[in-house]
Amino acid sequence: MPPSKKQRPPEKKAIPLRRICRTPFSESRECPLTEWLSARFTYHDQDEWEHLIRSGRVLVDGKPGHCGTILRKGAVVEYLPEEQQEPAVDFNWTILEQGNGWLAINKPPDLPCHPGGRYFRNTLWAELYARFGKVHFIHRLDRETSGIVLVALNPETAGRLGKIIEAGRLRKEYLVLVEGEFPARLTARGWLCRDTASSVRKKLRFVELQPDLEPEDDATMCETYFERVDCCGGLSCLRAILKTGRTHQIRATLQSLGYPLVGDKLYGFDPDCFLRFIRGELSEEDQMRLGMKHQALHAWRLSWEGPDSDHLTAPLPASWFTFLRSRGCEGLADSLDRKMRSAR
Repeated sequence: MPPSKKQRPPEKKAIPLRRICRTPFSESRECPLTEWLSARFTYHDQDEWEHLIRSGRVLVDGKPGHCGTILRKGAVVEYLPEEQQEPAVDFNWTILEQGNGWLAINKPPDLPCHPGGRYFRNTLWAELYARFGKVHFIHRLDRETSGIVLVALNPETAGRLGKIIEAGRLRKEYLVLVEGEFPARLTARGWLCRDTASSVRKKLRFVELQPDLEPEDDATMCETYFERVDCCGGLSCLRAILKTGRTHQIRATLQSLGYPLVGDKLYGFDPDCFLRFIRGELSEEDQMRLGMKHQALHAWRLSWEGPDSDHLTAPLPASWFTFLRSRGCEGLADSLDRKMRSAR
């Protein structure tokens, strides 16, 4: 069985040192190393990057860089960060099914798939590496999104499943809890583009497709089918089926439609809630308003057609039922519980 949050099995394979920045320098003009780093990776300023270079934590073509190093096209820059205490995560993942060279994982909320930012060892990637060696994520979920993650155990399987995705034969279905009474069904077609009104750089907004509206330069086409499962107490539970697979597609679309996800700090009721969260400054009022500690988005069904076709389902986290019953929505909680049982 996978580990609990307090107990983890002994690692079978050593996890390699993190290399956050292993980036080829592709610009045609030459550029000083410190100038390029501070402009490209703004989580350190120029003084901090100079200190890290002098400390031997920045390599250029496999050798220690210097503050006066000039980058030329084709150079490879690597950053070796110091080990830091990582935030606690939920290690209660389970293997739903193991097939021919692949695993289907039920990921809990509050577990990153991949290393990034403050997370490296406290990730699903590190957990799987310790047990299976190098793995290949066929798709991934946001840290707070729960549900099915498909992982290949070798490059051949990764290539085979990748072709299934490219051919549009992978079907992903989510369950979502949103605020408000959602229509019985709705297909949202439009564009995802950067939300320039937000102080959070990665935030997107959905713009509905209109005949006379030209998309913005950075916009990507998206389409999602939504169907209401039930509603109760100012909440709606939806099925969401992706026709395209874009970053934050469901969350950004639903907020722009006026139905933000329960527990969503970035696409929720308060545009500054995410900034307070990353600073560790969420108030009790914020927690009450969010309702859940994580966004209510769950990848509950995954299926594909092909030589090793399969249909997978993942049970909902217990936090969904706790929240719904706290809001007096016992009927909706019981309905979802029956739905989970019948899908096993």
